[in-house]
Amino acid sequence: MFEAIISGIGHTPFRAHEDSLETLLTSAVREALDDASTPASEIDEVFIGHFGAGMDPQGFVSSLVLNADPAFHLKPVHRLENACASGSAAVHAAVRAVMSGQSRCVLVAGVEKMSACGHVGQALATASYQAEESQFDSFAALFGEIANRYFNRFGNHETAMAQIAAKNHQNGLDNPLAQLRKDLSVDFCTAVSDRNPRVAGPLKRTDCSPVSDGAAALVISRPENVHTPSNAVRFRAIAQGNDYLPISKRDLSELRGCREAWNLAFRRAQLSGVSDLDFVETHDCFTIAELMQYEAMGLTEPGQGYKALQEGWVMAEGRLPVNRSGGLKAKGHPIGATGVSMHAMAALQLQGRANAMQLEGVSRGGVFNMGGSGVANYVSILSL
Repeated sequence: MFEAIISGIGHTPFRAHEDSLETLLTSAVREALDDASTPASEIDEVFIGHFGAGMDPQGFVSSLVLNADPAFHLKPVHRLENACASGSAAVHAAVRAVMSGQSRCVLVAGVEKMSACGHVGQALATASYQAEESQFDSFAALFGEIANRYFNRFGNHETAMAQIAAKNHQNGLDNPLAQLRKDLSVDFCTAVSDRNPRVAGPLKRTDCSPVSDGAAALVISRPENVHTPSNAVRFRAIAQGNDYLPISKRDLSELRGCREAWNLAFRRAQLSGVSDLDFVETHDCFTIAELMQYEAMGLTEPGQGYKALQEGWVMAEGRLPVNRSGGLKAKGHPIGATGVSMHAMAALQLQGRANAMQLEGVSRGGVFNMGGSGVANYVSILSL
């Protein structure tokens, strides 16, 4: 089996862009190739994460990558979709292509253009189980129900959710690519106000990630095909598992698929657990999701995710910083680009190139990207 190495990173700012989906995609691709010092002619395959769901008129996106460089002409390009984990679906497919020996050097990109769409909520709601869940007209409504189920079992933890929002906004101030670079206090995120109204159930506006446009890209290679060894970050393990789509078949007070994906990744990486990681980038589409993910990754016992915040473990100076990039909450959440971006942020940390976001002495990090309401679950463990 071959090793898979991240050797190049490209990343547009996440925000509402005037630029087209094509421009965002080609910009990130060119930046990743330049960063890897790898010409497009050396790329064997391309993998693109894109949710689509009618949010942009350009629904067929795979061959747009050819417009980044004519040397991509007639190379195989694959578009992957797994709801909000579409980017990680592309990353994992690319890693498997390299590790299997099928390809020597691949490009993976993720892209989404959401801000110009007048029906984003409806588009995202298609990732729920329509046969039973059509009453949830948005994913905020669905995660509001998840929060209610969690509170019913473990008590009200809106304060912990507010602490997550404030933490990730504070982290986002250090990320020049982040969409919401706003310093929001825990008190502001806790209180219901005109600026922070209820959205669904216990979720307030500050509990929800924004509508975003953006793209991210990675060059992934075998070690012998890495042109800039100082930038090399390797995949120590990848793991993925899908839970049932209908919420009626799941206990919504826990994220079982997330837990199982983490456990499988730890076994494959030959690690004892989350204590062996230096940091994590995790899928905080809503603050309740990050809170529950602390428990699923094994940082706390079920129902005690709030302790990770009370004790400061997940803060930038804590024993396991979580979402130092600002996470989806502050960095932004352009669906198809999100998983690729999370891997890019983790790789920059390991390379020591995270600038104001940089953590000290890190050598191993984890990424968790989730599609749907805890349905598609992807974990990557990256190391030097």
